[in-house]
Amino acid sequence: MLDLHGPAGTGPTLKAPAPLRRRRIPLPAPQGPVPGVFSCEPWGGLAAAGTALVAAAHGTSSPAGQAAIGALVRAVAARRPDLDVVEAFVDVQEPAVPAVLAGLEGPARIVPLLLSAGYHVHVDLADAAAARQDTTTGPALGPDIRLVRVLARRLREAGLRRRDRVVLACAGSTDARAVEDCGRTARMLGELIGRPVTAGFISAAQPALKAAVAAERAGIARRRFRARGARVVVASYLLAPGYFASLAAGCGADAVAPPLLVPGEEPPAELVDLVLDRFAG
Repeated sequence: MLDLHGPAGTGPTLKAPAPLRRRRIPLPAPQGPVPGVFSCEPWGGLAAAGTALVAAAHGTSSPAGQAAIGALVRAVAARRPDLDVVEAFVDVQEPAVPAVLAGLEGPARIVPLLLSAGYHVHVDLADAAAARQDTTTGPALGPDIRLVRVLARRLREAGLRRRDRVVLACAGSTDARAVEDCGRTARMLGELIGRPVTAGFISAAQPALKAAVAAERAGIARRRFRARGARVVVASYLLAPGYFASLAAGCGADAVAPPLLVPGEEPPAELVDLVLDRFAG
């Protein structure tokens, strides 16, 4: 601070500033129990030390699908060797999620390897987490722009052309929230590839995939010369090969892109990142 009234003849003098007053800012009380030890994760999350990652997939009888899901779980474990990463299933395959949780010690977080938040996420996995102490459930993998980027890449690999019409093949659900998740993913994909994308459902929701493909083909026919050479191409919004992927392949489209995971290929880095982000919360 500058003092303009210093001793006569000496001119202005500098005066030391007043000391700062410390203020205490009250913090909100924690919601629920607080673990005694935390670990700061490299991707920016804050997790209780020793928390196991339970990767909960739907399950499939397809050997190719089993291999693809297993490769994703192994890739997650390889990315984070400090974590206990355990595979579990909500249907078809063993071990079931409750059995895996019963065999763990300490906290656990269930990460659904499911693309939409339907019955399995809101009921099956939520109930399994509620039945065990220090266990939480993360959200479904989608909707997420990283999944959309992989879908776009699969379309390019399938030979998508400029005039082609695209339908997003979704598994389907009786849960309206899951159906809306698929619709949002279709819109995100359309924005990314620069054309409208319609969601079609293999089961339980409308429009049915075959009907959506037929509608796009009818639209091409109405345009005639403007749509010359156009095809109907399906983007498979399915995690891995299996029964639903085989139904998508027979939907009547001119080309069907493979699912997000392809057996024999390294799992996309986007999916590994996404699983770890869902674990972080």
